[in-house]
Amino acid sequence: MLTIKPGNNPLFALRCLLQGVKLLNHPQLRKYLLIPLFINIVLYSGAFVLGYHSVSALIHEFIPDWLTWLNWILWPLFFVSFLVVGFFTFTLLANLIAAPYYSVLSAKVLQIVTGQDVPIVEQPWDKVFVGELRRIGYLLLRIVPLLVLFLIPVVNLVAPLLWAAFAAWGIAMEFMAYPLESRGLTFPAQKQFLKQSRWGALSFGGVTSFALTLPVVNLFIGQAAVIGATIYVHRLAETGHAAASDQAENRRADI
Repeated sequence: MLTIKPGNNPLFALRCLLQGVKLLNHPQLRKYLLIPLFINIVLYSGAFVLGYHSVSALIHEFIPDWLTWLNWILWPLFFVSFLVVGFFTFTLLANLIAAPYYSVLSAKVLQIVTGQDVPIVEQPWDKVFVGELRRIGYLLLRIVPLLVLFLIPVVNLVAPLLWAAFAAWGIAMEFMAYPLESRGLTFPAQKQFLKQSRWGALSFGGVTSFALTLPVVNLFIGQAAVIGATIYVHRLAETGHAAASDQAENRRADI
C-alpha cells in the first residue's frame, strides 16, 4: 500500500533524491552503476562530437567571412541548445538502453534500505523495453504541441515554463517507473500515482532534469535518480503499512 500524502511534499521528494546522490558511493552499488555510466558517456560524448562538427560545417557553409564575428553568438547558442534539447532526448534514449540495468539497481537499493536479503529478479528485457517504449510514446505525443507553442506570439512567453514543467513530469515518470514496476504497478497505475503525488513528482523531476543539463553531473544523476526514486516509493509503502496497522489497531480497540 502506498500512502500518497507525504509523497506530495516537495521537501520529502528532494530528501529522497539527495539520499540517492549520497548512496552513489555505496560499495554494494558500484558494480551496478558501471554499465549505465558507460552508456551515458558514449551517448553524450557522441552527441556532443556530432553536434559540434555539424554546427561547425553549417557555420563555414552559410556564414560569410565578413560575418565571422557571429561565431561569438552562434557557438554559445549551440552549447545552450545542446544542453536544453539534448538532456531530454538523450535521457530518453539512455534510459531505453539502460532500463534493464536500472531495474536491477533499483532492486539492489531496496535490499540495502530494507536490510533484507531479497533476491534480485531481473525483469525480462522485452517487458522492460515495452514499458519504456510506452512511456516514451506518451511523452513524444505531448512534445510536439509544446514545441508549437513557441511559435505562437504572446503564448510563447509562457512556453518555456510549460516546457520546464513537462520536462520535470517526464523525468519523474521515467525514474519512478523502476521501483513502481517492481511493485507490480502497470503504466496507467504509475500515471495515477504520479498525478496523486504531483508536487513531489514535479520537484523530484525538476531538480533531476536541471542536473541532467549540467556537464559531468548528467553522467551520474540518472543512477542517483533511480536510487532516490526507489527510496521515495519504499518510504511511501512503509508509511502506508504503518497507517494500515494503526487503522487495524483502532478497529480492534473499538470492538
